[in-house]
Amino acid sequence: MADKPKQGEILGIPYNFERPSIGRLLSSYWQPGEGMLVKKPFGIGYTLNLANWRSWIALVVVGALLWQEQQSGGSAETEDDEDEGPVEVIVD
Repeated sequence: MADKPKQGEILGIPYNFERPSIGRLLSSYWQPGEGMLVKKPFGIGYTLNLANWRSWIALVVVGALLWQEQQSGGSAETEDDEDEGPVEVIVD
């Protein structure tokens, strides 16, 4: 039985299932001169490159959205929706 490759690409999406080391983990998240997204050190797909300023903006935006959701109670319904009773729908 042939050994399966531990890293490569499928349909343009990178994968890597080699055992991660501390050095490889740290170097994969900090790659100056690379784009905003870089290959993950373990698993399938891409991750943020923290050496790129665009990644920090994305993290701030996501953090602000999470904070805003927690402040609003995380509920998508308003008080008006809770007071309404059943709705009758008539189809001709």
